[in-house]
Amino acid sequence: MPQGKPAVVPDDGLTTRQRRNRPIVAVHTGPMKGKSTAAFGMALRAWNQGWSIGVFQFVKSAKWRVGEENALRTLGETGQGGPVEWHKMGEGWSWSRKKGTDEDHAENAREGWAEIKRRLGEQTHDFYVLDEFTYPLHWGWVDVDDVVETLRNRPGRQHVVITGRNAPQALLDSADLVAEMSKVTHPMDAGQKGQRGIEW
Repeated sequence: MPQGKPAVVPDDGLTTRQRRNRPIVAVHTGPMKGKSTAAFGMALRAWNQGWSIGVFQFVKSAKWRVGEENALRTLGETGQGGPVEWHKMGEGWSWSRKKGTDEDHAENAREGWAEIKRRLGEQTHDFYVLDEFTYPLHWGWVDVDDVVETLRNRPGRQHVVITGRNAPQALLDSADLVAEMSKVTHPMDAGQKGQRGIEW
């Protein structure tokens, strides 16, 4: 897409303006870091447009305050851009599930999806970040077909970005934008641990 121009203009009866304002579903997947970071970058653009932002984190601990959360919450309170809501679904279990059973986590994920589904139906937000949402889909905790159908039939102009590894093929097939983060080089290859300002 040189200079932001599509290679092909579809014969779909839509005007350029209608096509440009069509809501999208984006999926950021792959084994490398940067998936959530890219989604939050899009959320910053949406905030600048005055859109309502809803962030729903499915993996990161409820006690873990990431830099993007602090920044977006603060921006949401300035009254300059759009409002921001940030929700952590369940207790958080990340890579090490120390609290509760798998069924507890699965139920939390299902409750989180039910809340998002309700908000989509009510057009609560203009821009959603479903951070690490591919994991409950991959593990079968949330029904992929229900998610695909809900996103396909969502009303209005609601944009949705989903992040995480192992995105199910049905989700990828239904998305308007799919980006895969793949590793070329990473500091951890040389034994370096995560650091402030880079990983959080």
